[in-house]
Amino acid sequence: MSDIQAIQTRLMGDIAAAADLDAIEALRVSALGKAGTITALLKTLGGMTPDERQTKGPEIHALRETVTAALGARKAALDAAALDVKLAAEAIDMSLPADAAPRGSVHPVSQVMDELAEIFADMGFAVATGPEIEDDWRNFTALNIPETHPARAMHDTFYFPAQMNDAEGRAILLRTHTSPVQIRTMMSLEPPIRIIAPGRVYRSDSDATHTPMFHQVEGLVIDRGIHMGHLKWTLETFLKAYFERDDIVLRLRPSYFPFTEPSAEVDVGYKQEKGRRIVGGNGDEEGHAWMELLGSGMVNRRVIANCGLDPDEWQGFAFGVGVDRLAMLKYGMDDLRAFFDGDLRWLSHYGFGALSVPTLSGGVSA
Repeated sequence: MSDIQAIQTRLMGDIAAAADLDAIEALRVSALGKAGTITALLKTLGGMTPDERQTKGPEIHALRETVTAALGARKAALDAAALDVKLAAEAIDMSLPADAAPRGSVHPVSQVMDELAEIFADMGFAVATGPEIEDDWRNFTALNIPETHPARAMHDTFYFPAQMNDAEGRAILLRTHTSPVQIRTMMSLEPPIRIIAPGRVYRSDSDATHTPMFHQVEGLVIDRGIHMGHLKWTLETFLKAYFERDDIVLRLRPSYFPFTEPSAEVDVGYKQEKGRRIVGGNGDEEGHAWMELLGSGMVNRRVIANCGLDPDEWQGFAFGVGVDRLAMLKYGMDDLRAFFDGDLRWLSHYGFGALSVPTLSGGVSA
């Protein structure tokens, strides 16, 4: 038996007989440490002739690998044995509190969507939904939006390739508003109609107050004898409930939307407090100002006719507002882009607990 084989036989016996982790560590140091037996053998390779190195080198390296593997296996076995002894000696105290599980939060957009549904349900509105991928007839033409309108331009709207046009040759796009839901509802339901249409919409725009994808809620009422007074009351009731203030004052300014006639921009009074906009009060009062919040108007006769209804019999109003904008105003966010960053710190600060269910009796933001 050669010297290398004798060293291997001795070391393997010592490793097998090692009774604890301290003994294994001592054997590792004595064999593979700076002054270890195998380390000393490796150092002799430099003084050997090429022929000797060719013969002895593989044997010494094989010895190191064999001993290293044996040390690792014995250490693992001793670790497992020590754990078994520890587990056998320990008992689980079921009276101790469990570790706190990670808790998520409801995104502000989802919370506001729920608040809106609660408020409008109390006024007799149902929630209607529709596809986010639409055809340009429902998204533009049926809403009386002319072919030359800027919203139809490629730089404002996300279109799908022409080869994906529908069977009737109509262009397919990501909806730019939830108004197509109004068209689908008027074409599928008999009046009277009272709906809100919340959902994601898409436009080619991005800055601190605009993102390519955002959320919008629109409202639609179709009935007999509907007029602007009904619209104003609905918006006042909605905004007072949403902002949980009785001093909400609206100002309706004449405007133009292809799908409503007459049309009105709706402003609300507000004031600045500690760098934050607080909605409430009369915008003409000292310390207050007016802020544009949403668009509205009486549904254009052409839109009603496009949906197969008689505009001489049925009238209605519609309005639309950004859900993200409402969340920013009520809860004090100042950058729309943060809504979509997925930052857990932001979500933990502005998010809502899973049990924070909006109710009119307890306050929609409770």
